[in-house]
Amino acid sequence: MPRLVLVDTSDQLPGLLPLHSWTALMSSEVVLVGAADHPFTPHLDAAGLRHEVVPAPEQGAALSRGDLLGGLSPQAKARAEWVVECARACGETVYLFGPHDSEAFTRTLGMEAARAGVEVEIVYFGVAPKGVRLLELVRVEERLLGEGGCPWDREQTHATLAPYAVEEVYELLEAIQAGNPPAIREELGDVLLQVVFHAEMAAQAGAFDIDDVAQQIAEKLVRRHPHVFGDVEVADAGEVMANWEQLKAAEKAEREGVFDGIPPAQPALAYAGKLQSRAAKAGFEWPDPATAAERVRLELDELGSATDDEARAAELGDLLLAVAGLARVHGIDPDMALRGAAQRFRDRFEAAAAAADRPLEQLSADDWLALWEQAKARDGT
Repeated sequence: MPRLVLVDTSDQLPGLLPLHSWTALMSSEVVLVGAADHPFTPHLDAAGLRHEVVPAPEQGAALSRGDLLGGLSPQAKARAEWVVECARACGETVYLFGPHDSEAFTRTLGMEAARAGVEVEIVYFGVAPKGVRLLELVRVEERLLGEGGCPWDREQTHATLAPYAVEEVYELLEAIQAGNPPAIREELGDVLLQVVFHAEMAAQAGAFDIDDVAQQIAEKLVRRHPHVFGDVEVADAGEVMANWEQLKAAEKAEREGVFDGIPPAQPALAYAGKLQSRAAKAGFEWPDPATAAERVRLELDELGSATDDEARAAELGDLLLAVAGLARVHGIDPDMALRGAAQRFRDRFEAAAAAADRPLEQLSADDWLALWEQAKARDGT
């Protein structure tokens, strides 16, 4: 009995097949592919396997009422009939699915084989490794930046894209603060796009590509986790961080100053916290939270004693720096703490405004204070 073996492939892993699929290919008389640019064609050549491209029909085959109701196209039916006739003539025949094949064509093949009395076996690809969708994203970006791609994408540079990267990270922070998993997933995708976009631009310039980016960070993670990938033993997360900093210092031996490698362009509060953290590692540290709190009070007094705008601005900066130091001593990220406070302020203000019994511009200071306290009581803080 003639036999048609339908071998599934992965669009995200073109040219790669698991062992059971290869076994089906190697035992066939002929391998059929739907298009000349099938990604597996070079591999069939290398393996010395006979293969043919299913020809495009000159005209579509006539369709029955059942075909029409089943959603078949004349072209798909004609191609399916050609594949089935080849199986009847050759015996063991493999049809290797590719990116151009649709689910409708698969159904057509099965029905035509059943009509012709050809035995059909389907060899599934199996479980694809985690991360294959990243390859799809890379191919999409290649298309956008390639000839005939998107004019806007093709005009971008690393510098013009930089503001978008910052914006996407802030949107991710917003989603994380909201505790919204679907939003986090979406914003992570936007951040990932920035990585792939920059990498593809660099690849076109001959500098590096996405594989170089992935390889470098993977190697760094392995080096800095010897307690996972080596034989180093650690007692807790504190020892993990200590080892990390030692390994990082060894890798960045060219850095001489305490603050080398801290980007000044980051938000001021985060920048201040990072500077203080580095200084603390060098030994410049408030001994306890009480001392750090006292420093805040001293800076507040100095702000009150300032006599002109310039002095007040300087003292206010010192006060904010002292507050950042207090947060760090308590193990609190000052930037995230301020973001949380800002969101609470927004929520309370909006609640107070919604509870007002007249237009906002008619509210007195006492009215606002009463509405604010009510909103604060409702949120329990």
